[in-house]
Amino acid sequence: MERKRCVFKRKREKSLKRQLQKKLDAHRVLRGREKCSRKRCTSDRDDRSLERIVKQGRFRNLGELHKEWTEAGVSASRTTTYRRLHDKGYSCRIPCVKPLLNQKQRQKRLCWAKEKKYWSVAQWSQVLFSDESKFCISFGNQGPRFWRKTGEAQKSSCLKSSVKFSQSVMVWGTMSSAGVGPLSFIKCTVNAAVYQDILEHLKLPAADKLFGDDDFIFQQDLAPAHKAKTTSTWFNSHGITVLDWPANSPDLNPIENLWGIVKRKMREQRPQNADELKANIKATWTNITPQLCQRLIASMPRRLDAVISAKGGPTKY
Repeated sequence: MERKRCVFKRKREKSLKRQLQKKLDAHRVLRGREKCSRKRCTSDRDDRSLERIVKQGRFRNLGELHKEWTEAGVSASRTTTYRRLHDKGYSCRIPCVKPLLNQKQRQKRLCWAKEKKYWSVAQWSQVLFSDESKFCISFGNQGPRFWRKTGEAQKSSCLKSSVKFSQSVMVWGTMSSAGVGPLSFIKCTVNAAVYQDILEHLKLPAADKLFGDDDFIFQQDLAPAHKAKTTSTWFNSHGITVLDWPANSPDLNPIENLWGIVKRKMREQRPQNADELKANIKATWTNITPQLCQRLIASMPRRLDAVISAKGGPTKY
């Protein structure tokens, strides 16, 4: 008898839960209908005028867009302005920073990409990519986000230190599909003589390490020291083939992405001076695997396709 009562009680509880769930679902449907039936305070024409305002000046905040929209005769709140922008697919984002390209440079990039379009990954694996990058003790103004609890804002582990004159180091390095070469920490302005000294003492050992007796092509950008006549003479005297390279094209150089990876890996480190910063860079650079370099170089065909699609303009790389 007792067992029958327990079974009846459980069935009744389930029935009550189902009834309650039906009422909640009906309430949600009703609220949704009320929301959908609410009259819009702006017309399609007003919405199109807001989109024109955004296209005329994308680097404006919500308040500036709302002010110009209402001055055009539209009666809408700031919240409505934000909602209409969201409906149109607009979101406020930090802009990507890309080199400025004039029409001549765009055309050269496009011709270069079309010329190299049919290079295989194996051919790109014969290229020794080079570049320099600046590393600072404090990486940028915003830096990475982090997790903390309420009341921990002032804890030392939750603070990002700032300095008035941040110490930094300039680094020159190379990479190929076989891995990375040695680093050079540059202490002075890189003129033709300094650059040739770097090539003599670092590029040649890197080429021996990564390619052995195999032929390779050296890549460099169009910095003045790289294009100096004495530098060209140095390459000719050593029998080194230099890859022709379009101006303002860091998106075509996979070592640029490698620098970014190194800096992201160093985010958790907090060097106190330039010596500690150098040690951290060396340790992180040493841990770069050939597999990572191979993946970056394997992206070269996609980079060329992106330049062609952009008609020589900037790409996502």
